[in-house]
Amino acid sequence: MKLSKFQKIILGSIFLSVALLILVYSPSEQEKLLEVSILDIGQGDAILIETPYRQNILIDGGPDNSVIYGLSKNLPFFERTIDLMILTHPDADHVTGLVEVLRRYEVKKVLYTGVTHNSSNYRTFLAEIEKEGADIGIITGVDEIELGENIGLNIVYPDFSANNKEYDDVNDTSIVIRFSYGDIDFMLTGDASIAVEKELLASGLNMEAEVLKAGHHGSKTSSSVDFIQAVSPRYGVISAGKDNKFHHPNLRVIKNFEKEGVD
Repeated sequence: MKLSKFQKIILGSIFLSVALLILVYSPSEQEKLLEVSILDIGQGDAILIETPYRQNILIDGGPDNSVIYGLSKNLPFFERTIDLMILTHPDADHVTGLVEVLRRYEVKKVLYTGVTHNSSNYRTFLAEIEKEGADIGIITGVDEIELGENIGLNIVYPDFSANNKEYDDVNDTSIVIRFSYGDIDFMLTGDASIAVEKELLASGLNMEAEVLKAGHHGSKTSSSVDFIQAVSPRYGVISAGKDNKFHHPNLRVIKNFEKEGVD
């Protein structure tokens, strides 16, 4: 079939557009950087880590589907894979958004503590990870997740198994993560309280990190001066909703960070 001049121009334009897309989205070695985004999802936690090895790690999902917008804002439009999803603990402001992520993205692996919790959002989450067919891992103690050379994802808490156990306060079963890339470290604390911070300090593990994600949305029950001093962060991040009913972050926590010269 002989193509008209107009058809040739259209086909040529399509070919050129595809070629440009390939160039734009074919990353060179020099472009492989680490990105850690504390997503703006209101009163809750959702943290996206994009590694230099093109892995997408999502830690918690916030209280609603705002996490979907956060992912679409930070990931290329064609990227529909979450390589590792971590639920720190099953409270609604951490688990709810993960349900929709499981429905819209291919999730390869899910890590959580297996703690018993009766909320409907958590039960839906458990049903969705089964439906997804993802590799499921239950955290039963301190561990290191292999991600690649020069990258470390260390589970520093809990140092016990919470699997199939009930707790009055699941905040203190929160998975605490020390994530490292080269000389840069992030301490991500979920909703861990001062009691957990004391256990971490007593463990003798290296707590130092350039960035500290404050525990429990800046509540006065977390972020003790001793813990901040041990982590010795340059930056502190608090994930909380504007004008939230809990009055997070607490002024005492802000003062604790300021006292230690943390931005």
